[in-house]
Amino acid sequence: MAQALVRYLAALRVDDDDAQKRLFAGMWAIFGHGNVAGVGEALFAHRDVLPTYRAHNEQAMAHAAIAYAKANMRRRMMACTTSIGPGATNLVTAAALAHANRLPVLFLPGDIFVTRAPDPVLQQIEDFHDGTVSANDCFKPVSRYFDRIVHPAQLLTALPRAIRVLTDPALCGPVTLALPQDVQAMAYDYPADFFEPPPVRFVAPVPDASEVDEAVALLRTSKRPLIVAGGGVLYAHASGALKGFAERHGVPVAETQGGKGALAWDDPLQQGSIGVTGSPAANALANDADVAIAIGTRLQDFTTGSHSMFGRARLLSINVAGFDAQKWRGLAVRADAREALDRLSRSLGDWRADAAWTARANETARAWRDELARITGQRDVALPYEGDVIGAVQRSAADSTTRDIVVCAAGSLPGELHKLWRTSTPGGYHVEYGYSCMGYEIAGAVGVKMAHPECQVVVLVGDGSYLMMNSEIATSVMLGLKLVIVVLDNRGFGCINRLQQACGGAPFNNLLVDCIRAMPEPPKVDFAAHAAALGAHGESVANIAGLEQALERARVADRTYVIAIETDPDRATQEGGWWWDVAVPEVSPREKVREARARYDEEKKAQQP
Repeated sequence: MAQALVRYLAALRVDDDDAQKRLFAGMWAIFGHGNVAGVGEALFAHRDVLPTYRAHNEQAMAHAAIAYAKANMRRRMMACTTSIGPGATNLVTAAALAHANRLPVLFLPGDIFVTRAPDPVLQQIEDFHDGTVSANDCFKPVSRYFDRIVHPAQLLTALPRAIRVLTDPALCGPVTLALPQDVQAMAYDYPADFFEPPPVRFVAPVPDASEVDEAVALLRTSKRPLIVAGGGVLYAHASGALKGFAERHGVPVAETQGGKGALAWDDPLQQGSIGVTGSPAANALANDADVAIAIGTRLQDFTTGSHSMFGRARLLSINVAGFDAQKWRGLAVRADAREALDRLSRSLGDWRADAAWTARANETARAWRDELARITGQRDVALPYEGDVIGAVQRSAADSTTRDIVVCAAGSLPGELHKLWRTSTPGGYHVEYGYSCMGYEIAGAVGVKMAHPECQVVVLVGDGSYLMMNSEIATSVMLGLKLVIVVLDNRGFGCINRLQQACGGAPFNNLLVDCIRAMPEPPKVDFAAHAAALGAHGESVANIAGLEQALERARVADRTYVIAIETDPDRATQEGGWWWDVAVPEVSPREKVREARARYDEEKKAQQP
């Protein structure tokens, strides 16, 4: 059975730019007793056509696989195999991340013996009420499709179903096929044509004519429309269609975390980031818009300001997934972003937004570009914050012959990057913020580099995330996947420390200085020495000037290069932003909490039902 599974995956092809490529670029594997004899032997036999990559942590290798798919705009993907028990459950967090971000990855965890002959096997979780349960049942709520292969013949139906989900734009997400270790080794006479699957073709769903008509009627009544571009624009390869629609109809564009890079940062109609981490330009227009055109976004609370933005606007939602298109009682157009924009534009003809609205958008976009230059242009600062570091990284790319892709995931940095990072290329901004998973950054960057070896992959990561998962630095060195990693050391969880105080809380258990410890001073981590111990280059710098010099060395280095710089845990970019619903206790003996609750009650009045 395991041989058949691997042979099938190796045979899958995808049409891509008039050429056929393998759908699965490879398999990430950490072997154990639940997969080494079955899947491991099958992978060895097919290692020339389906390469197997070894990682140091199961969750990390899954992040790399997910990032590879995201960097390929969901057109190519990878699979992950693990042993049973902790090897399998280490994947669950990554499965949730892929589910939240609508990204394809195939999980192949080992499972218990179907025959139960050695029951309970090592690492088996025993359910006292259901003999069919194993630890892999944890994958069910975080998989788009789940199956447990209890007989070899089941592959004949399970694998085509799995591939359909992985490649369907509306269903796309993680798939789990649990593989009991005795079934992996069972023989079965599979039909020869099973191993000759047709090429995978990614279908772009076209909009229903009646939905287009309703959308056109709504837009014709609009004077102040605003486009909110989400990740669906990128996955549909619709950046050109977005730019054409915006220019032809005079509609300004704002971007979600997932959609950043859909329109060049210096486009005259580009307003920048939207929502809680939004620019002042985008959020001001969102507050005054009469129609919000949400394209390929799942309308997360950071995008909608916890439903307190767009208070004057009707919502037109263009999305391949009906689940997302119908959110917030919007008018839905269930279609591929490029197909929908092209058809809407043709149907709208010469309709344009109000000229004064378009002129205002051009002016706010220009003013925000000027402000961006000022915020990120600071060099002479005693203790830099994220915006200063972002500016230094951007300046270091000016003379580079390769395109930068920035990778990040959690903490303060995604908000600062959403506002401040400048990219003109779809895919130049790779920030995981659907699940905001600490530890994704370095592991994800490995997958991005595999997808785009010609690019300079730059990781911006806080000390908290670095300490949570850094083992794939060693993997990047082993595989020759050179990364530039900048560690912003604010000595704790600075982002949550600020949120804690904004909610009236006292600084507690976030910054190292506020934690229980055995020594009088908080611990100081030597990130450069740690990186060197993993086989990378590493150095610590004292200021922005030192960072700029280190980045020059890092860009020409022969392998992964880690630069550590201390940053201010208290500062953040003040320009822009919006309210975010974080519940504050109704009752507290502390005055600051009561004051924060009063502010919360007042701000919550703007929240739409």
